[in-house]
Amino acid sequence: MSFFKKIFSKEKKETLDKGLEKTKTSFFSKLSKAVAGKAKVDDDVLDNLEEVLVSSDVGVETTLKIIDRIEERVSRDKYLGTDELNQILREEIAGLLSETNTGDETEFTIPADKKPYVLMVVGVNGVGKTTTIGKLASQFKKQGLKVVLGAADTFRAAAIDQLQVWADRTDVPIIRQEMGSDPASVAYDSVQSGVNQNADVIIIDTAGRLHNKVNLMNELTKIKRVMQKVIPNAPHDVLLVLDGSTGQNAFEQAKQFTKATEVTSLAVTKLDGTAKGGVVIGISDQFQIPVKYIGVGEGIDDLQVFNKHEFVDSFFK
Repeated sequence: MSFFKKIFSKEKKETLDKGLEKTKTSFFSKLSKAVAGKAKVDDDVLDNLEEVLVSSDVGVETTLKIIDRIEERVSRDKYLGTDELNQILREEIAGLLSETNTGDETEFTIPADKKPYVLMVVGVNGVGKTTTIGKLASQFKKQGLKVVLGAADTFRAAAIDQLQVWADRTDVPIIRQEMGSDPASVAYDSVQSGVNQNADVIIIDTAGRLHNKVNLMNELTKIKRVMQKVIPNAPHDVLLVLDGSTGQNAFEQAKQFTKATEVTSLAVTKLDGTAKGGVVIGISDQFQIPVKYIGVGEGIDDLQVFNKHEFVDSFFK
């Protein structure tokens, strides 16, 4: 790992290794069966590999892209042994992740030229959206940044109360109104309050309803518009939170939300409790949106900055 520009601390790396353990065990168990009795990568091995990748929730389109790239290498090199397949897969998956995820950050940072930095968080109910916001607030605060939370998911009293719990837990101010209030009004007040308090980061929670995409689109557009009355280029980031344990459902949610609003980054949660970690690779590739954070445990420190080098290293370790 010494060739990486920035590496995780030993504790973070161990958490990531542990969080991806189920995915890795499942994947390599299937892979060993796929190449059993084969000395070289041939059509049968590639067919089996395709099945392994699809069943590991990498996604059909991304799987076909990986298979095509391996076929090119087989054609070019004339002979590839099955013992080389792990390394080839590692290189191709790292290459795919590099096309979308250009950064190699290991810490929670924000651009120095954007203050306050406005982060709007979207995602359906139940994916860990509010928990992710709470953990982000905690991590940013640890970096010495001043954080303000905005409870603009006003359609569920539980969402407001849950965000309040996180605000109390992390000791950061929260802007909230009554259930049923106009979400855009809460967002406006949150941004205005953040400016008045000289905050570094403002995180806005929004409603997670997909049953009526037109309403969702109108609501998110309105929220953006009112925030821009205070900060012209807000939000600086629209973070979509996805539940990694749902596999292909996460693809569908990403598809729906990217149609409803501009999504600029992703957080994939609950990777520790599932063997579906391959979904990170497929979603990043298919939507060409960088994965910014991944959840690899329930602890407050188990939300990690996504580092493609470390992810691939843990996956193939």
